[in-house]
This record gives sequence, structure tokens and C-alpha cells, in this order.
Amino acid sequence: MSKFFGIFDNDDERIEKEDERIAKEKEDDSLKNVDDEKLRLRQEELDISKNRVQVGEVELSKEIIEEQKIVDVPVTHEEVVIERRAINNEASDSPITDEEAIHIPISEEQVQVGKHTVVTGEIEVHKREVEDTKHIEETLKREEAHVNKEGNARIIDEEEDGEFH
Repeated sequence: MSKFFGIFDNDDERIEKEDERIAKEKEDDSLKNVDDEKLRLRQEELDISKNRVQVGEVELSKEIIEEQKIVDVPVTHEEVVIERRAINNEASDSPITDEEAIHIPISEEQVQVGKHTVVTGEIEVHKREVEDTKHIEETLKREEAHVNKEGNARIIDEEEDGEFH
């Protein structure tokens, strides 16, 4: 079989391969045949990586809302009530003067409006990580060995690892 492959190689490559074969044969004293060749089988595997990318942003802020409030506040005030009565001309010892006076203080409740700030609530914001599963489909290739025989060739197929791909 090696002579068949040597027909298509150029002379430098053929000589180099022969030198490698001889060196290997000297290293390995097993019962291998001079015409031993190796066919390496390969297969594709998936390389999966993940990258974190920003997909959006959330902003939490405050807005000032103004509203008119109408409140009814009960207030009191004083009024002076003057009642006049007729007296049936009773006799009096007091002289008529302008020195006699009555002072009556009058009061009322006045509304004073002030404002103060109170805390009415609290908003807490945080992030959390949620684990999900993405379904990935990809076609992978692999090489398999196929042995074709012609004529009356005898083949002994030995598997080293129990699997032959």
C-alpha cells in the first residue's frame, strides 16, 4: 500500500516519509509490518462561550405632582348683640354724664396655613439573575473509517477502546 501512495508523492516527501518510517521502526520493536499506515479520524465538537451584553436600562426617578386641596376648617368668631329694652320710666339718682362706658373685647379664630414634608413610602430597586436555558442546534461533522475490500483480502479489525468510529 505504501508503494501505491509513493507514486503520487514528490521525491523529497517520499524520502522524508521513508526516513520517518525507518526511525519509528527502529524505536518500536513490536511486530508491526513495514507497510503499516495510519488513518486519523477527526470529528467536530462544539465550542460554546457566553458574553454578557447590555440589552436595556431602567431608570427610577421622582416626579413632582401639584394638586389643589380644598379643606373646610370650622372657625369661630364673636359678635356683639345689643338688646334694647324699654323700661317704664323708673327714677334714677345718677346724673347724666359721658364718663360711663363698657368695653367688650371681640375675638375670632384665624386660619394659618403652613406645610411640612412627610415620608409616605419607599421604593426599593435591585437586580436579580435568572437562569434560563437556550436551545442550540448545530450540525457537527465527524470522520468514520470505512474498509472496502476487493478480492479475497483477509481483514482483522481490532478495536483498542471498545469503540470504532
